[in-house]
Amino acid sequence: MAHPTRLLPSIEALCRTLTGQYLQISDDRRSSLTALATYLADRCKQKQACRIIAICTHNSRRSHFTQLWLAIAADYYSVEGLHTYSGGTEATALHPNAVAVLRRAGLDVAETTQTENPHYPIRWRKEMPPYLAFSKVYDADPNPQSDFAAVMVCSAAAADCPVVPKADRRFAIPYDDPKAADGTPAEEAVYDERFREIGRDMLYVMRLVAAEKAG
Repeated sequence: MAHPTRLLPSIEALCRTLTGQYLQISDDRRSSLTALATYLADRCKQKQACRIIAICTHNSRRSHFTQLWLAIAADYYSVEGLHTYSGGTEATALHPNAVAVLRRAGLDVAETTQTENPHYPIRWRKEMPPYLAFSKVYDADPNPQSDFAAVMVCSAAAADCPVVPKADRRFAIPYDDPKAADGTPAEEAVYDERFREIGRDMLYVMRLVAAEKAG
């Protein structure tokens, strides 16, 4: 069951909206999400490390969305012990349009560095250590170097990384890249749609994990 007051109000409300959209998940996608949930639930039951690295090519959009939503969804469904990370096959920067959609959604997003690869402390609860979002390759600090699941969220990253060294398991859960809408009138709508789609899917995963743990 979701915690009624833990999250920032805007994020709590968004989670409630997205949990009402599980029937929109396709059968193929549902199968991939269930496989990830089963893996995580088994790790939790065995009290093993439960770490996930979301990987896309540039670690600039979808992998950050996935990392954040896995953590938010774990909070929403009170799944403890999950540690989420993100990375790319190359490092660039968290894209400004990705930062913008996080803020539109109601996340608390700060900026601590003025560099080509800024660092953004992000919170979805008032009192929590911030997630520090910045672009990095998937095997760079602070990401784990072994005993983790790799979730490939773009087809290019899946092709570039047919094997992720030292990953315990690898899951392909690709999403369309919102950068196709950069600079167009549809930019905000496309980014919002992708952020919400990933949120819906990761909430579904954590709902299954919570049910497995409870059962």
